[in-house]
Amino acid sequence: MYKVKILNNIKSSALSNLDSMKYEISTDFENPDVIIVRSAKLHDMIINPELLCIARAGAGVNNIPIERLAEHGVTVFNTPGANAEAVKELVISAMLLCSRDILGGIEWVRSVASQGEDVAKLVEKEKSKFIGPEIYGKTLGVIGLGAIGAKAAAAASALGMKVYGYDPYISVEAAWKIRSEIIQAKDLDVIYQNCDYITLHVPYIKDKTHYLINKVSLSKMRTGVRIINLSRAELVNDDDLLSAIQSGKVSRYVTDFPNGKTADAKGVIAIPHLGASTPESEDNCVSMACAEIIEYIENGNIINSVNMPGAFIARTGDPRICVIHDNVPEMIAKMTGAMSKYNVNIENMINSGKKGSVTAYSMFDVNMIPDGLIDSIKSIEGVTRVRCV
Repeated sequence: MYKVKILNNIKSSALSNLDSMKYEISTDFENPDVIIVRSAKLHDMIINPELLCIARAGAGVNNIPIERLAEHGVTVFNTPGANAEAVKELVISAMLLCSRDILGGIEWVRSVASQGEDVAKLVEKEKSKFIGPEIYGKTLGVIGLGAIGAKAAAAASALGMKVYGYDPYISVEAAWKIRSEIIQAKDLDVIYQNCDYITLHVPYIKDKTHYLINKVSLSKMRTGVRIINLSRAELVNDDDLLSAIQSGKVSRYVTDFPNGKTADAKGVIAIPHLGASTPESEDNCVSMACAEIIEYIENGNIINSVNMPGAFIARTGDPRICVIHDNVPEMIAKMTGAMSKYNVNIENMINSGKKGSVTAYSMFDVNMIPDGLIDSIKSIEGVTRVRCV
């Protein structure tokens, strides 16, 4: 029985995907085999030896010490795309909110509600104060064409917008999902110079996307541009952005990450981190997390890990040995050599690593697992964790 510890208030019915005959779920385990987490910060956690994996019910993993966990042989999963529909809908809402002053208009109506029968006359007189452009026929720039960005681009195109997309790291799988009418931007300057609206859908990477929107990038944009950030707070330099609003360079800024500077700033629409706040999204994230856990715990396969290389072999019924190890030469030879000494035949295998990563992962389907073999593999220098599934 595997012990699954739940952090945060996760009550999704999708937890029932974990077979109660194999998995025990609780919020109180001290030394769990598995952790499912949303936003709880784990950087100061003590890593118990029994911990096999952590599944983040969401895409971002800034709250998880992924590198330290890799050193202990703990696999960390996220759930990319599980909340894509929810965030896509909020992107469309954000474009509408930052076009017409809908929120300002609603607040004004409330302020004159006491005028009674005169409210209707006041509305007709003052409604022009809240005028704004239609999004139909305007140009949207989508920075990042992953699960969310691709859906946002398609939805905007369906609403009659001209859409540019930029993503130098797009996967083949993601590329197949991009609608043909989306115009490929070769670089960010194409987005900055041509778009009336810009929406951000890239991860936060300290040395690559930190303050992607700053004084320099803002200077290249069209006057009156509207910017939407539902991805990460650190993608935008708030001081530079607020200065651009004051100068008129930026017409509106929608952020899902309010702070002391932006919460009540003029020209800013601050949303309380609602990107994935739908019951469907929460269920989807937990369902995907459970599927990843089951595949890893029961079959050794790694899908959507952020600190281990992906690896998948269909099960044939043979015993399987799973090894997390250093990504260095001769590791495979040492492990297969150990198996040869025990007269073990390898029926199937996979070795997976990432260029520049210090960690690799191997699986071996074998005809038998004799006593002593696992200890022999564990004793190899550079081996972090060995499991049989």
